[in-house]
Amino acid sequence: MSAHIPVLVEPLLRLAKPSDGRLDRVIDGTLGAGGHTRAMLQAGAGDVLAFDLDDAAIEIARYNLAPYLERLTVAQASYVDMRAVASRRGWREVDVIILDLGLSSMQLDDPARGFAFRHEGPLDMRFDALNESVTADKLLNTLPEKDLADLFFRLGEEQAACKIASAIVAQRPIRSTVKLASLVKTVVPKRRRMMKIHPATKVFQALRIAVNRELESLEKALPIAVDLLRPGGRLAVIAFHSLEDRIVKQSFRDLAQEVVAPPGMASIEEKRALVKLVNRKPIVPGESELSSNPRSRSAKLRVVEKLKFD
Repeated sequence: MSAHIPVLVEPLLRLAKPSDGRLDRVIDGTLGAGGHTRAMLQAGAGDVLAFDLDDAAIEIARYNLAPYLERLTVAQASYVDMRAVASRRGWREVDVIILDLGLSSMQLDDPARGFAFRHEGPLDMRFDALNESVTADKLLNTLPEKDLADLFFRLGEEQAACKIASAIVAQRPIRSTVKLASLVKTVVPKRRRMMKIHPATKVFQALRIAVNRELESLEKALPIAVDLLRPGGRLAVIAFHSLEDRIVKQSFRDLAQEVVAPPGMASIEEKRALVKLVNRKPIVPGESELSSNPRSRSAKLRVVEKLKFD
């Protein structure tokens, strides 16, 4: 299993740290192996509340973060629940919130989880493997062809969605990652079979997102996170594909937008900006990080700061 390398650590620390330097209370909404949490603790975070649905990841993170456990609390829960969990700790507001979206190397490299097409494994793809929720296997083998094609196109941005869905329905049941990947490869245009990116990448992405309801969780969590920040606190989000980044970009723009009605235009609904954009363009990995960690290639970091009001 590959060691998990956290992405964009230096710019994350630089941009996520509030201008007053206060790091008393930090939330890491996506603990993983603990790389970003470790960085925040080493940077002086007084108390970190970290979330993850994956019990295996939590066990690894606790081991990796053993020297810091007195300043760390881990909750096996979705980051959507951050307000409720923080409230139970007596936290009404926090200084920094980090969301590092997507998969970790640990999850990708575990055949039993079914996230990767490189290994033979069941089509599971649940972040919380103990939760009796829908699996990729169930979606793949029960959805009508039209719904399956829509899922691949909408969540994977897969241009050959209809052909792939038709081939899958004709070959059902499909139970393994390798069988699915091989089938997709036979369906996509020949030019795509020669590319570095595996032809099944978008199909696997779409299934994973659907199984874990990732986009719905992200849309719900962003305003919750901003509301939980103290004035001057910062929210940092690292996204790995266009659908996630589009949601983050649009949400941050909406939260940073202020609408003031001109005199005599009372019909225009006024709106107060809640945040300011710390970086207008996303931060992406540099050449050095890309060479040491190729999986960071699609990472984009966006940060906002909650505004102070008199």
